[in-house]
Amino acid sequence: MVVSSKTLDSAFNAAPASASSTEPDAVSKFMDELRGRGIEYLRFELPDLHGVSRLKVVPIDKVEGYARQGLNFYGGTLALDTSSLVVPGSGYHEERKFKDHLIFPDFSTLTPVPWLEKTAKVICDPIDYSGEPLEVAPRYVLKGVLQEASNMGFEVMMGHEFEFYLLNGETHEPLFGGCQIFNHLRSQFNPDIDTIVRQLQQSNIDIITYNCEHAPSQFEINYGPAIGVTAADKAFTFKNAVKEISHRLGYLATFMTKPYPDKSGSCCHFHISLWNSDGANLFLDPSDEFGLSATAKSFIEGILTHARGLMPMIGPTPNCYRRLKPHTFAPSKVSWGIEDRSSMVRVKATHDDRTHLEIRAASGLSNPYLTAAGVLAAGLLGVKQQLALRAAGDCPGEENPEFPWLPQSLSEALDSLATDAEMMQMLGEPFVQLFTKVKRFELDRFDRHITEWERNEYMEVY
Repeated sequence: MVVSSKTLDSAFNAAPASASSTEPDAVSKFMDELRGRGIEYLRFELPDLHGVSRLKVVPIDKVEGYARQGLNFYGGTLALDTSSLVVPGSGYHEERKFKDHLIFPDFSTLTPVPWLEKTAKVICDPIDYSGEPLEVAPRYVLKGVLQEASNMGFEVMMGHEFEFYLLNGETHEPLFGGCQIFNHLRSQFNPDIDTIVRQLQQSNIDIITYNCEHAPSQFEINYGPAIGVTAADKAFTFKNAVKEISHRLGYLATFMTKPYPDKSGSCCHFHISLWNSDGANLFLDPSDEFGLSATAKSFIEGILTHARGLMPMIGPTPNCYRRLKPHTFAPSKVSWGIEDRSSMVRVKATHDDRTHLEIRAASGLSNPYLTAAGVLAAGLLGVKQQLALRAAGDCPGEENPEFPWLPQSLSEALDSLATDAEMMQMLGEPFVQLFTKVKRFELDRFDRHITEWERNEYMEVY
């Protein structure tokens, strides 16, 4: 099958100048680069609805054909739930006779896979056989919101900061006990942690710090921010690499939000700021008391105004809401504050170009593309409407009686998204429809599950 030039334009729209889609030999140059690096296998990776990598491995002699014409992929991949179950009525399975779509590589995402011999990866975008992009794909959703930001004159600087547990691969238990954040022994307790970090660096992840976190066997590995979709691509590569490297070393790395009821949850602290094309941070106003511009204040208020509808994007499973409790260094209210670790929006008011926002409500298991798209969409709505920022108050955000509670469940959060017409428009109604259908399907399975707690509590007494 020969794919239209429109399809190729869509597939290559993020390619660097050296592999621009306007050049007739873009694929040939890409192939030369692969061979120059000694690559023998290329992984075509599609970020799914949950931020998990779905891939096919292609030998080098077959890459060029798939790069030009697309690699066939199951067309309902984006409508599978967290257990890879087919979600009936989603519009992407039986309604389309379970047909395939194509995925095309974004050449700019070429990354080594250092734990595999002579292997690299590219992130791909899905295209229907008609030549139309599958715009419900999370990467496309983020690109759409980034385009809206660009239309408003903004470049978007973003960074995802993840926590995760590194566990025994067989027992799924922590490697050590105690709660000693930053402790020197626990931060490098196992030499394999250093191996993970080195292989991340070899995967083009620019590590800046790493340390143990609050809970036993909980870690945080931080890397630098980036502009636009590159930031989410880096987060996608980071999370999937951590899991894969850890597995090959005999461990389980989990970004699950709350794996243990008596231990800390794992978050994704999401950092964001808006810049102009001249390299100026548009969140900074040196004349303001807090160093915040009117744009920054409206952006914050946009997040607060749409916080409840935003939550499914950053807390996409029932387990996520077990983390959002008072006095846990996780936000429980729709709140903001200057350097306030208890608030949903923590303002890093440095009075210089480092000024930015840290969104603290996102879960460690959240899809980095949807976290970025949701937060940016909400903030841009605030800027568009020039919303005035509500007062933060003098107490921690979680103690402020003026601030409403965040949704206490995924079901409540999905209900909030369904009534937020502006957020649905920004994210795209077809995407919201698909996302909601999949999440409601998962919730139904969750609600039908009988827990061990219920059996222990009720079986004998009743």
